[in-house]
Amino acid sequence: MSIPEFYHQLISGLQQTGPLEFIAVIAGIGSVWFSRKENILVYPVGLINTIFYIYLSVKGHLYGEASVNFYYTIMSIYGWILWSKKDRQKNERVLHITYSNRKEWIQQLLFFSVFYIVIFFSLSWAKQAFAPEAIPWADAFASATAYTGMWLMAKKKIESWIWWIATNLASIPLYFIKGYVFTSVQFFVLLVLAVAGLMEWKKKGNIE
Repeated sequence: MSIPEFYHQLISGLQQTGPLEFIAVIAGIGSVWFSRKENILVYPVGLINTIFYIYLSVKGHLYGEASVNFYYTIMSIYGWILWSKKDRQKNERVLHITYSNRKEWIQQLLFFSVFYIVIFFSLSWAKQAFAPEAIPWADAFASATAYTGMWLMAKKKIESWIWWIATNLASIPLYFIKGYVFTSVQFFVLLVLAVAGLMEWKKKGNIE
């Protein structure tokens, strides 16, 4: 694709952005901003984003991403509960930003691998059966990294940002190809915020 063709597709895609996608994008950016600041509003704002994207992903035949956003919705409620817990004696939140130890790194790599394999083969079957537009390897990678990132975010693990960076890098071209140009732009913004979030959480992090 030449630069003029890319520019034309970008402008055309932005002009065709629907209200649901627009709201979802704004909520998604807001959610990541709040998570970077370790603000619990990450979860209620994030729920707006995930619920809207379940619908948009199914509509765009991004079934892996649809499953991710359903998972996000469940994990947002779980994370909201974890982030809300307080030590009544110290009057401070129980959960703190920490680095993953070796055991936790192995767990998250296994977590990613299992989900990648399951999603890849599921989407490969779907591509053959009823969804020829599906892109199994890319969708599975974006989905599995996002699954891992969200799980670690709920636990306030610094490494969650590394997984988010991988998710954003995969999702930028994936959504652009599918015609969700504004969403693709969102993932570029989220990529920048994820890098900033990683740097900011590293300053606050403790080694377990």
